[in-house]
Amino acid sequence: MSWNPSLAPDAADVDPEAIETVIIPRARDLGGFEVRRALPSVQRQMVGPFIFFDQMGPAEFLTEGGIVVRPHPHIGLGTVTYLLNGEFEHRDSTGAQQVIRPGEVNWMLAGRGVTHSERTQPEVRARGHELFGVQTWLALPEDREEMAPDFEHHKDLPLLEAEGISARVILGRAHGAESPVTMQSETFYLDVTLTAGAQYPLPQDHEDRGVFVLSGSVEVAGDVFEAGRMLVFRPGDRVSVRAGAQGARLLSLGGATMEGHRYIWWNFVSSSKDRIEHAKEEWKAARWGEGMFSLPVGDKDEHIPITPELERMKPKEPKG
Repeated sequence: MSWNPSLAPDAADVDPEAIETVIIPRARDLGGFEVRRALPSVQRQMVGPFIFFDQMGPAEFLTEGGIVVRPHPHIGLGTVTYLLNGEFEHRDSTGAQQVIRPGEVNWMLAGRGVTHSERTQPEVRARGHELFGVQTWLALPEDREEMAPDFEHHKDLPLLEAEGISARVILGRAHGAESPVTMQSETFYLDVTLTAGAQYPLPQDHEDRGVFVLSGSVEVAGDVFEAGRMLVFRPGDRVSVRAGAQGARLLSLGGATMEGHRYIWWNFVSSSKDRIEHAKEEWKAARWGEGMFSLPVGDKDEHIPITPELERMKPKEPKG
């Protein structure tokens, strides 16, 4: 699908104050596998409904390595997994079992409570492989936090193309196109590839907007931002980013500002501290299939417990 971004402002002419925040993700080494977390951060807790943003890799596993995330719980959010390289298998308590590959999207709606696991398949481990992707959480509107859990997987996502620009719409709507993923609030999330010097205009019909630079570099208002930076922009401004000499790949994201506060504790997001405390006690009780949580179909032999360190953590209150 072609689209015409010719009315975009020149990236060098954008008001420098249009950039509200520059976030440098915190890096964690998980045994040869690096994760970079941009949200939540000290500077900014949310961009639209996006309340958690992790870049996974890039990493190369030569033999027997891979993802091993044991069953764990979520409430009050939706998780979206998008890969640029590699693959792994998702299982959850809705009954879903799905291998995700590059260019596809996994969308798990936790609602009132879901459990899932993520593991690299044995045959992939045996041959060695690479992994590079991003996993995000989206907070749900207050009136939908207690929705029934659900899962969607989509392979065919809208692809927008213009001179020097290729943009895949992962979630929501932007530039006249809409993803098939069922959303619960106003959202946009795109995978954008730019050739050297090409300009990408952020959609203007969303309040909160940001970009995360995956590779290459971009220029905004005369400043250059390398890979691994998240830029959050002031609402209302017409903003474009220009790719550097090596081109760029970025994720464009945002949507409507969420109403009210959200608390975060471990894998739980909620407008209510009491709801988080209830979910915590339910997970500790381990009454699978009788209480709030069940374990994923086909992955019921183990789970991630609440450790003493987790127990001492207090719910964090997002302020932005």
